[in-house]
Amino acid sequence: MYKKDFEVEGLNFEVDDILKIAFDAGKKIMVIYEKDFEIEYKDDKSPLTQADSAANKIIFEGLEKYQKPILSEEGKEIPYEERKNWTLFWMIDPLDGTKEFIKKNGEFTINIALINKNTPIFGVVYAPATNEIYFTDENSAYKANLDIKEKEFELKNLNKLPLEKENNNFTIVASKSHLNDETKEFIESLDTQGKEKEFISKGSSLKLCMVAEGKADVYPRLAPTMEWDTAAADAIVRKAGKKAYKYESNDWIEYNKNNLLNPYFIIN
Repeated sequence: MYKKDFEVEGLNFEVDDILKIAFDAGKKIMVIYEKDFEIEYKDDKSPLTQADSAANKIIFEGLEKYQKPILSEEGKEIPYEERKNWTLFWMIDPLDGTKEFIKKNGEFTINIALINKNTPIFGVVYAPATNEIYFTDENSAYKANLDIKEKEFELKNLNKLPLEKENNNFTIVASKSHLNDETKEFIESLDTQGKEKEFISKGSSLKLCMVAEGKADVYPRLAPTMEWDTAAADAIVRKAGKKAYKYESNDWIEYNKNNLLNPYFIIN
């Protein structure tokens, strides 16, 4: 377990408590994952499963005791006139990578972030199919494996991020399904200082985590994403000493905007 407090003005919690919430949501997701499940489609034609709703309920119930607003993909209709007054709030994606969940390739995550004004200051990204978890404390980012002990877990192989890169290639991580012409042009234009380019396809917020971890050098996202897709992993990126910046301006990504759509961005 990770017995360490996280304190910011107006809120104090134990990091372990949030890891436990993600773990509980992951247990429920995996029960559904391992059997046949129904798929619905939202207005934007994106898929929704029972796992999204079940995990959302568990995370909301777990975070309610902290008495801070919660913004979720499943609760995105909260008006900006109300949200703009939030100084400190949780932003969650109960199941990031629903398409990966449906494909049963394991590349989906539970994302829990704490946003202070427009900046993610704490994040947990849990991949329940592999029992890998990324998280932050007040100062640093970490990766560990969850060793499941009946209803509890222990953190194994806990490492501070970034780790030392295993090869000398210049590694680009992206999503094959969003590899548009603009992304291809960006990849082709990269100055790798003589290093061989290596491309890795990965689902969900794990792409950002790969850069934070040091397994990838850059993640270009020149296609639409929403704030809850990136907030938790963005916190991990920043605490690992990396940067999440807007493609057009090099400014940091901001959160809790009127329009919750992210700009195109680069993680490196």
